[in-house]
Amino acid sequence: MSEAPRTRAGQLPTRAEQAEGWRAPGQDAGWLNPVTERFLLLLLVRKELRVRYRGSALGMLWSYVKPAVQFITFYIALGVFLQLQRDTPAYAVYLFSGIVVVNLFGEVFGNATRSITGNQALVSKIYLPSQLFPWSSMIVALVHFLPQLLVLVVGALLFGWLPSPTAALAFVLGMAILLIFTMGLGMITAALNAAFRDVENFVDLIVMVATWLSPVLYRVSMVEESIGGTIWFWLYQLNPLTIVVELFHVAFWRYSPEVVERATVDPSLLSPHEPYGLWWAGLLIAVATFVIGTVVFERSKRRFAQEL
Repeated sequence: MSEAPRTRAGQLPTRAEQAEGWRAPGQDAGWLNPVTERFLLLLLVRKELRVRYRGSALGMLWSYVKPAVQFITFYIALGVFLQLQRDTPAYAVYLFSGIVVVNLFGEVFGNATRSITGNQALVSKIYLPSQLFPWSSMIVALVHFLPQLLVLVVGALLFGWLPSPTAALAFVLGMAILLIFTMGLGMITAALNAAFRDVENFVDLIVMVATWLSPVLYRVSMVEESIGGTIWFWLYQLNPLTIVVELFHVAFWRYSPEVVERATVDPSLLSPHEPYGLWWAGLLIAVATFVIGTVVFERSKRRFAQEL
């Protein structure tokens, strides 16, 4: 058998060698790595799933248990004790529509932030395109998101919700804004966390307050009554998480029969300031965040091995 061509020691591959598939060490496709290195990406996803559930008796069932406990806690504390369910029709669907959004945001953001430090052995010893680590974390989070989405759809159907083109469009827009925005943030914090481990603690704080800074547990009309007409209300509306949560409400809650019936007598259900109408602003903010995150990550990745 003929021996495979080799590059000359200490020299970069020639154009002919590059045409045959050879490339200089450390060169990659940059932000396109998740597309060009799909096989490696799949291996990392499988590795993360195996590591996460190693020695676990319930395994993937935790994807149901954790959000279920979170939902029951919030529903009893706010829906029953504080009587929010009395003022919000189909409150269970309203609540869970927001919970699945902040859960996905928190898992993608937190896992992406720790993706480089959590794979220290791989990053510091062998060469792998660094972008694969935060992207594999996002895919793992989506695997955990699917059971929650299934529960949400079943719950919405029980309240009389029926799929529609408007609901499908709102869902797709919400997912696009959420994933693009969160991956942009995650790449920024992943790069910073490699040098400063305090960053992951700061991210935990952001995830903790995200539930309260978006209309997950309460309605936007309550915020409007308190700070409507001020710059703080506009900033609240421009929060991408607020926009995504409201898009999920449009997709799974707003057009259920109980909500439509109550809306004819309760104008507060149809606030004049609806954040989902700002989807275009949310998409612009998400894309800008993603571009900044990609640039920061690309400029930092060559220092990862040294910093770890």
